[in-house]
Amino acid sequence: MEMLEPKEIAPPFARYAHGVSVPEGHRLIFTSGQLGLAADGSIPDDEGGQADICFANIDAILAAGGANRADVVRINAFVTDRTYMAGYMAARDRWLADVARLPASTLVIVAGFTRPEFKVEIEVIAAVPAGR
Repeated sequence: MEMLEPKEIAPPFARYAHGVSVPEGHRLIFTSGQLGLAADGSIPDDEGGQADICFANIDAILAAGGANRADVVRINAFVTDRTYMAGYMAARDRWLADVARLPASTLVIVAGFTRPEFKVEIEVIAAVPAGR
């Protein structure tokens, strides 16, 4: 996979790629949006804690499909308030800290989720080499 970073446009202002090219011979894994709901049913009050749970859930889903965070080509994230962007972005940057090829990423501010205590939702697309 290759990060697409055209010199004709401004560079990304955070830890993501403008685009990612997936070569032939890869299978795709799509996750549903993950909320900050821990396995024990608890929900952190802060957006960073919720985002950490979202990414931990995504790690588990990817592992079940034979993938890992280095295979992620796209992140779509949603927060319910502009003030939650920094906490989400810090969690994303921690999650991607050891990833060399960064995924494309979008962050959207939304009106809300199924329960008012949820502040963050994250979904990813991963591309896994065939045979893995």
